[in-house]
Formats: sequence, C-alpha cells, structure tokens
Amino acid sequence: MKSEIKTAIILVTAIGIGITALSLSFSTLDQANVSNITSSDSTNIDKSGFKKAPDLVGIAHYLNTTPEELAQEIEGKVVLYDIWTYSCINCIRTLPYITAWDDKYSDQGLLVIGIHSPEFEFEKIPENVKMSIEKHGINYPVVMDNDMETWKAFENRYWPRKYIADHEGYIRYDHIGEGGYQETEKIIQQLIKERSDALGIQMASASSLVDIEEFEHTLFRTPELYFGYYFAQNRNQLGSQEGFQPDKIVVYQESDKIELHKFYPVGTWKNHEDSMELISETGVIKLLYNAKEVNIVTANNAELEIYLDGEPLPDQYSGSDITSENILNVSEPGLYNIISSEDSASHVLEIKIKGKGFQIFTFTFG
Repeated sequence: MKSEIKTAIILVTAIGIGITALSLSFSTLDQANVSNITSSDSTNIDKSGFKKAPDLVGIAHYLNTTPEELAQEIEGKVVLYDIWTYSCINCIRTLPYITAWDDKYSDQGLLVIGIHSPEFEFEKIPENVKMSIEKHGINYPVVMDNDMETWKAFENRYWPRKYIADHEGYIRYDHIGEGGYQETEKIIQQLIKERSDALGIQMASASSLVDIEEFEHTLFRTPELYFGYYFAQNRNQLGSQEGFQPDKIVVYQESDKIELHKFYPVGTWKNHEDSMELISETGVIKLLYNAKEVNIVTANNAELEIYLDGEPLPDQYSGSDITSENILNVSEPGLYNIISSEDSASHVLEIKIKGKGFQIFTFTFG
C-alpha cells in the first residue's frame, strides 16, 4: 500500500467500503486504471470503452478563472481533474507534483482543474480556499464544488483523486490517493502527444519526469481520528467514558489509562457533528499514537502547548507549524503539522489548550 486516501464521510453509512485490514476504515489505497494508453498509433485508438468526463456542475465559486474563461480553456485540451480539499493532508502531499505538471505542460496542451469538494463547513468559504491556493502556489483554475454535485457526477468517493481526460474529453486515467506520480506524468506526456498528432502539431519528445521526493508512509500507524460524533460513528476512537453526546455540552474528566489509537479530551466541550468545541477557557487532549507525523485540523484562535511523553515537545519532533519551543498558535481554519520525525514510534501526545471556542475536527497521521 503506497498511498493514503480519505473516503467521503457523507457516504460512509451507505457504501461500507472494505479497503483492507490496514485501512482501518480510512487508510491506504493505490489504484489506477489505464487502458489502450500506449498504442503506437495515437490516431487510431478505440475509445468505445471510455467514458466522457462529466460537466462541472453546481459550482459555487470559480478561483483563478471565470466560468466563461474555463469553458474556452477546456475545449480541445488534455485535462487533469484533481478532486481535493484543502485540509486533507493526503491532498496536500500531491500538490507539489500537480503544480509542477501545470508549470511544465500547460503550454503544451495540459489544463489542470482543481475540483475543491469540501469535507468540513469551513472549507466552503472562498477566502479560506484562496489562502490555501496562494500558500501552495496554485495558479491553475480551482472550482468550489460546495454541494458535491461535480463529485457525484464523477461518481467519486475519495480524496484525493485524479482523472485525466484526453483532448476529446474521454477519461483515460484514474488514480486514487497519493503515489503513482511517474506513471501519472507518463500518461500526461502520452495524451499530449496524441493531441499534437491529431492536430498536426510538431512537439519535442517527452522530457524527463518531475523529480520530487515522495512522502514515505508508515505502514503501522494510528488511523485518522474524528472528533465529530457523526463523522466518528461506528468507530471506537473516543476513549473517555463520557463518550459522544450529540449536540450536548459535556464535562470530560481525565482518564486513568490511555489506550492506543484513542483520544481523550479533558475540560468542557460541545459535541458537534463534525468537531468538538472547547466551552471552558482551557482544555486538554491526550492520545497514545503510533506514527512519525501528526497533524490536526482546527478552527478558531487558540494557543496550544504541546507535550510528548510528559515533557515539552523536543526540537527533533517539532512539526513545521510549531512556532516557538513547544507552542502552536492556530488561527485560520485548516491543517497544522504538530509532530514530524524520521522514524515511527509510539508516544503519548498531550495538548494543553488556551482559547474558548477552539474547535478540533481530526487528527491525521503519517
């Protein structure tokens, strides 16, 4: 298993996907479908077995483009549709490759379209998505699929997912999750060649592939932990004896013991469908995890003091968003990296929170 994906929460109860024993409901899958892609005669390919890419429907906002501009751009192009959402760590890890392909092939007939299909409510806000596309250097068009209508048109169930359509609009490639970057780029090169042959354009031979170091996942790691009672249904992830109490304010007491792959809030918290909100001025979250990387998805201003195995977070474990010593200041809603280390190990993570109104949605691990 090479790549990690997120399955759509809104479809969990209906779909019941059995990925593998390693998946732990939301885990790793690496899938690509490629057919007739390497035919030596690029002008004589039987496309009867391919579906046409659906129209982009139900789009709430257009970023880096307008509806009129996008309609003109898409005509006759090789199109890479990237279904993503900005607080998804798996999506974020793919972006350096996608932005590099956009830079490299956009003047050769490739059009990248980011289809931003949100998991959480704060991801539906245009200003939040704009900040993310600026942070990650995204210059290609991004459409905000807030009602998941384009997601459904593609019959998609995963974040991230890449579809590539040829210049006639047929979907010729489909890849779920991270990984497969060299394979994907070779498909881009082949479809650009098909397009140039069909249009009678002289193109230089395919160049070398983009060289970016790929993130190496830990095979045995804590699965994604959900703080929302709806998102976490059918998962035994909240270790506190008080449990989830939908839409109620709950005082969580400190637990005597901590089990692996479970989280333990302390303080007064309100249970939301997609998150927990700190009602008291201060609070604590504890968990015993196994991974080399820990990220959180949060909203609202707060100061987080991070401890590892009872000690202030050591420098060698500090994530990229730790600002000073063992402090993480969160403001904009999104994903923050707390722990980053070379090797996977089990540790007790303790987060001391100052900031009434702080919301936490998930922990993700690498």
